[in-house]
Amino acid sequence: MDAAIKNDFLFSDETRVLIGCAFEVLNNIGHGFIEKTYENVLVVKFGLRSIPYSQQPEFDATYKTIEVGKFIPAFICG
Repeated sequence: MDAAIKNDFLFSDETRVLIGCAFEVLNNIGHGFIEKTYENVLVVKFGLRSIPYSQQPEFDATYKTIEVGKFIPAFICG
């Protein structure tokens, strides 16, 4: 794939920064922790990088206007 094509999507710079943060966290604390540990370290990293985020926001999950549960992503960033 051509390098120019790789950058042709929305929020490519922001995506690159967020993925970089995730890899830096993994490289610094290593493997083997539960997911919540990585999430909490990313909170620290986002704060150090002044990246706005919301941790575990809650959204209604609906099917044909009927609420069927909740969707809770780890983060909403940006």
